[in-house]
Amino acid sequence: MAETTDHDEQVSREEAADLVQELAQEIRSEGAADVRVGNKLLTLSPPPELEYGIEVEERSPMLGGPREKITVTLEWKLEKEP
Repeated sequence: MAETTDHDEQVSREEAADLVQELAQEIRSEGAADVRVGNKLLTLSPPPELEYGIEVEERSPMLGGPREKITVTLEWKLEKEP
């Protein structure tokens, strides 16, 4: 069963950069990575090698004006516990 935790909020560019940098520091560290999603703290177990993907979407919808979006994906398989 898959479980998803997500959170969206309006932040300044500086706050967004701080949040991304905080995530990068957790991924860079050895062992578990504590990742904050809104008011929830998740502990993840990234291995030394990860799958990395980045997608940039630029669109001009008929309503609401032009939008840009960046999606960064980090994915890995968990090792089976003995």
